[in-house]
Amino acid sequence: MTFNIIKIAIAVLVLGIASAVAQTPDPKVGVLILAHGGKANWNEEVQKVRAEVDKVYPAEVAFGMASRRTIQAAADKLVERGVERIVAVPLFISSHSTVITSTEYLLGQRADAPKDLAIFAKMDHGDGGHGSHGGGHSAHSTYDGTKPIDLKVPVTMTSALDDHPKVAEILTARAKALGGTPENEVVIVVAHGPVDEASNRKWLADMSSLVATMKRETAFKRIEYMTVRDDAPEPIRSQATAELRSIVEKAMAESSEVLIVPLLLSFGGIEEGVKKRLEGLPYRMSHQGLLPDERLAKWVILSVSSAGR
Repeated sequence: MTFNIIKIAIAVLVLGIASAVAQTPDPKVGVLILAHGGKANWNEEVQKVRAEVDKVYPAEVAFGMASRRTIQAAADKLVERGVERIVAVPLFISSHSTVITSTEYLLGQRADAPKDLAIFAKMDHGDGGHGSHGGGHSAHSTYDGTKPIDLKVPVTMTSALDDHPKVAEILTARAKALGGTPENEVVIVVAHGPVDEASNRKWLADMSSLVATMKRETAFKRIEYMTVRDDAPEPIRSQATAELRSIVEKAMAESSEVLIVPLLLSFGGIEEGVKKRLEGLPYRMSHQGLLPDERLAKWVILSVSSAGR
């Protein structure tokens, strides 16, 4: 009996050591954080995420919308830092966009180039920032932004934020920060959303999953969700406006408070559109997106460790 107990104890110890080894981050794995890029303060928040990830894995950021130039530069930096494998993590709300599929092509993750890649290549002025023209190349340059990058080490690409539990945690925190009496409050999670219907259904499916998680952790009267689809043509935008106002008006008819929680990385766009759409109606809106929040760095690290399994 004693011998068996000793064998069991040794087995548990070995398993514990093996588990610890398996969970130890590999310094030869580099993290390529892909981010849209924007104003200096927004980029700074992304760099803070990078700095936290860099404490665990070598990490670099490539700003831009499928910008071959910045992706190549960031990948080269990681190779210079000695990594032998790269995990690319899209710090984007959804995987269901042509920015993501175009990036997959640039990173050798898919065989066919999406047609929108040519549009993104024309928008790339050298630094990857959206709408920035600094440091760009001339209109007569022969640089081809639609060609896959030069891969010096193997690359894996993960999903974007989608319906990850960390996103639900942040949205829940934002809603709770606004609230007072949750049983009399209706939360509306609002995202930008894509133009085409097929992708929009996928966005909404992920949002449904996020809201289901939020409901388990809160006592709000109701949690609704929708995409405003700012880039879509009429009548899609007007339909989205009517839907949003209808949700708010229904809550008003119930004498409920309305809490708006934008599902976006940072303010600087759709929140102003939401305000215009809801002119004349009462509501409270979160004053920030998912950034800044330490859970985003944790999400990146989790994504990298999952990609290595």
